[in-house]
Amino acid sequence: MAIKIDKKIVDYKVLSAADKQQQIEAAEKEIAQKAESNIIHMHESVGRPEMLVGSTYKIKTPDSEHAMYVTINDIVLNEGTEHQQRRPFEIFINSKNMEHFQWILALTRITSAVFRKGGDVTFLVEEMRGVFDPKGGYFKKGGRYIPSLVAEIGDVIEDHLKKIGMIVDEGMSEHQKQILQEKRDQYEAGQQAIQPTAETDDAQYPAGANLCVKCNTQAVIMMDGCMTCLSCGDSKCG
Repeated sequence: MAIKIDKKIVDYKVLSAADKQQQIEAAEKEIAQKAESNIIHMHESVGRPEMLVGSTYKIKTPDSEHAMYVTINDIVLNEGTEHQQRRPFEIFINSKNMEHFQWILALTRITSAVFRKGGDVTFLVEEMRGVFDPKGGYFKKGGRYIPSLVAEIGDVIEDHLKKIGMIVDEGMSEHQKQILQEKRDQYEAGQQAIQPTAETDDAQYPAGANLCVKCNTQAVIMMDGCMTCLSCGDSKCG
């Protein structure tokens, strides 16, 4: 179709392939910016929907006969799009034990407020893990030392953030796990040869193992001349 030019032509330019590519990239960038502006990010102005997706975790400490149940509810942002993501929105803690009711209620309200602020909320895990009970902590099944009830709540939050993808658990590679298991088998075989001991269902690490300062598990033994943790692989020899 012919196009009639009503105005006087004062200049012209023949577009090269590079110019056309620049125009395409600029158009794509503009489209991406418009799409980004439509993405909903977690912030305190995001309203609570009628339904949230939640998970409940059980905490049972040796200090109380009643278990504690931690429920974390997530909001699903940008549902049905490629930018869909789950973010923690609120936390509730329930137990028949009313001894800690006051500070637990305060903790849940403050933590929920931090969740709703958005951004990187993973710092809560380390902050809670740094809380030590002046009366002393306790050991969980498997030999892991928990310095306080608040620290275990922090562990629960970490597990949940890993579940929804906010924390990436790198952990040990399969090759590292295999080497560690081989060394552990060698150690236990040597100990059995020296002094046979009865195995129990709860025994996960050798008797007499020391506490690991990195993962708080009672799994540090002398192996190949080095103090080595059989849980996380931490070694004084690097």
